[in-house]
Order: sequence, then C-alpha cells, then structure tokens
Amino acid sequence: MRGYLLSRLGQTALVVFLSLTVVFFLVRLSGDPVLLFLPMDIQAKDINETRQRLGFNDPLAVQYSRFVANAARGDFGESLRYRRDALRLVLERLPATLELGATALLLASFYAARIARLTRSSVLDTLNEEFVLTARAKGLAEWIVIGKHTLKNSAIPIVTLAGLETGQLLGGAVITETIFAWPGLGRLTVQALLNRDFPVVLAAVFVISVTYTLINLIVDLLYGWLDPRTRREAAA
Repeated sequence: MRGYLLSRLGQTALVVFLSLTVVFFLVRLSGDPVLLFLPMDIQAKDINETRQRLGFNDPLAVQYSRFVANAARGDFGESLRYRRDALRLVLERLPATLELGATALLLASFYAARIARLTRSSVLDTLNEEFVLTARAKGLAEWIVIGKHTLKNSAIPIVTLAGLETGQLLGGAVITETIFAWPGLGRLTVQALLNRDFPVVLAAVFVISVTYTLINLIVDLLYGWLDPRTRREAAA
C-alpha cells in the first residue's frame, strides 16, 4: 500500500506542476498587465520601471525559473490589484467555495438519484458473482455476505461517480459565484483573469488543481483499499 500511495502522490505532484506550467505560459500571452494599473498619462520610463520591478522585463525563461523556485515555497507573489499575498488571498476565498459546493451536494437530488441507481445495479451485478455464491454456500449470515463481500466489491463504480460529481460541483461553483456575486474562489479567479492579475491566477490554479488532484487521489486510494488487484497493477 505504501508503494501505491507514493506512486499516486508522485502523479498528483506532476499534475499540479504541469497545470501551473501551462497556465504560466498562457497568461504571458494575454498581454501586459502593467498598463491596466497605471494612470493613462504615465510616462514611458515609469512604465518600464514598474515592469522592471515586477520582473516582466526579464527573459521568459528567467521568469519561469523564478516562478518555479518561488512556487515550490508557496510564494506566488503579490496581487497586482489588491497589493496582498496572492496565495493568502486565494485561500481566504476557498472556504466560501467549499461552503457553496457542500450545500449543493447536500441539496445534491439529481446526483443522489444517479448514485442510488448505480448502487442498485452494481449490487445486483455483484450478487451474481461466484465469490458471493460461495460465501452463501459456506453458510455465512446474509448481513456478512452483503456488508463484507457485496457492498465492498460494488463500491468502485460508486466511488468513481462520486468523485466525478464532486469535481463537477466545484467547477459549477465558478458560474454560480460569478452570476450571484458570491465571494468565492471562482469569482476571484474570473476577476483576476479579466484584470490580468497573474499572481492571483497562478495561485488560484494551484489551489484548484491541488483540490481536484486530492479528490482523485482519495478515489485512487479507495480503489486500492476496495480492490487489492489495483495496488498490484500499480506496483507492476
């Protein structure tokens, strides 16, 4: 199980790194953010001094190297708009998004119906497996047959669907927060994109990618617990 966990943690770190790398280069293609925050009548030398102070005059490779080194320490810089630490600003908005997602999950009837249908069909399929018939032939109590053998082996598709729907709820929170001005992470990210607030965008992508990959990691670990064959395949 330890090797399986280390393998999944390595994949999680790689996904977060690649997500940040892609967004870093994409936001650099969206234009110069300095002009959005300086007065219209500012002189060219002041614009250049601001760009120099923020590091935008450095070659892209230098900017990327500095970004990777700082991000490894959890430092994504200062928000260009709010003049505050970008990661701390993002983390302050995260509870509102989690609250919204948890509320939607609890009110979650459409999703509950899908999970209930999947649970029923998966349990019915598992009841016809040979190991269940063998357990009954041995004279095991029905609650042991259902609880220990049937439900555990029926849970993999249920866990998969629950993980996917949790991710969908978090993604849908971006739309809800933007429409209803909910002070969450999704609305902050949209505003940062419109304002080209690169540090906040990168910090938000970091938190979102970590959240999504942690959900996937939990699902993978549940796979390994529910079905030992998954661990053996990963080790191989």
